[in-house]
Amino acid sequence: MSLEHRSAGAPTRDLATWVSALKYDDLPQRTREVARIALLDTLGAGLYGFNTPWTQKLLSWVQRGDQGNEARTWNAGTVTLRSADAALVNGVAVHAFELDDYHNAKLHCGAAVIPAALAVAERLDSNGCDLLTAIVAGYEVMIRSSLALNPSAARLRGWHLTGVVGPFGAAAACAVLLKLNAEETAWALGLAGTQGAGLWAFNADGSMSKRLHPGKAAHSGVLAAELAQLGFSGPTSIYEFEDGGVLKAFSDHADAALLTLDLGCVYHIDNNSIKPYCCCGSTHAYIDAALALRKKLGAPWDTSRKVRVGTCKVVDVQCGFDYVPGSVLNAQMSLRYAVAVALLEGAALPAQFTDDKLCDPLIIAVAAAIELVPDPELDKLYPKDFAGWVAVEHHGRWERIDILNPTGSIHAPINAAGITEKFRGINPSLDTDAIAGVALAIEKHSARTLLNLLTRTL
Repeated sequence: MSLEHRSAGAPTRDLATWVSALKYDDLPQRTREVARIALLDTLGAGLYGFNTPWTQKLLSWVQRGDQGNEARTWNAGTVTLRSADAALVNGVAVHAFELDDYHNAKLHCGAAVIPAALAVAERLDSNGCDLLTAIVAGYEVMIRSSLALNPSAARLRGWHLTGVVGPFGAAAACAVLLKLNAEETAWALGLAGTQGAGLWAFNADGSMSKRLHPGKAAHSGVLAAELAQLGFSGPTSIYEFEDGGVLKAFSDHADAALLTLDLGCVYHIDNNSIKPYCCCGSTHAYIDAALALRKKLGAPWDTSRKVRVGTCKVVDVQCGFDYVPGSVLNAQMSLRYAVAVALLEGAALPAQFTDDKLCDPLIIAVAAAIELVPDPELDKLYPKDFAGWVAVEHHGRWERIDILNPTGSIHAPINAAGITEKFRGINPSLDTDAIAGVALAIEKHSARTLLNLLTRTL
């Protein structure tokens, strides 16, 4: 369904009208396929993330006061909570180890949208078509919200955009499932936007707050949609209002037109990226380049070689800090660490982010010796392309590999079979084939069927 007649200067209501009218039959086949893959990938990341200390701490906090019996956590379905709280816990679990999907609008959509959608869908016993439609709506609203803010500009002001615009995506998904009308959906978006937040200060010490952002966004979205259903109003010009609207508040370079440009004709979820490596998505092109150099020049890696890495300004600010052993997140956000383990070990998977690896003297030395080179050409590409290059001195000359878009992006996609194998690799104790069979054909099932399967297989 395309939105052909839009009221001037009313993007919040235009988005709400589109969300409230969206139907499964409106979705292109490609968009449905990408949404199914996102569902399976997000479940895999979340199931892996439940055993991390930060997820367990959050779960223990929720259980202290929650008396709900509406939705389950994904770690075996043994804990039932209110829908918003289940979304909170599951969202933190999904983002717990940097295994979840991402979009070049500098977002982790799955961790905010899918936990919210599944929690509400479980409570309502929604069918799979409605669930998939909700996921698409959530991704689309979340991505468009970030694009309108200008992701690079907002990021350089210190905002973590998953936390800032994640509530919009979660609220949109829940609005579809709750079948809110256009006015109620506008309220839900307004209530979601006023809760958006997320600061990049976690990079100061590798703290756990980054893990919280998508979970809190999922929680905020459920809360916003459920309040709107009860008649609790929210600002119906949350994006565009001059005094406290999201676009002006979070960015000096916002463009409201991007909220609705080709809405219903272009689905930005189609360009979603899947992570083959468990670290910041902005490092993935560099890991691809390092792995290619390792293959070309041979292993084991000669640590005497000089290594240079080209960076754009955003990646340098975000990931270019000197690596010092600390938390897992500190290593997962470090460009130097990611390139070092790729060169030394030929991988950047959970095994490369254990406590022993974080303090490995050889990894630390190789990471410290990497020279970061500002490259204005990369600034022109980012974030449309998550590009990067790595160069290595070899026998008196430099061998350089440039990557325009990394493995897992739309330009080098990981298909359903690849996602299934990723799921199997990080969750070896589960019945991967059964879970994938339902998730990848969710239209034939329901949210409860999928969650029941997780319970039986854990």
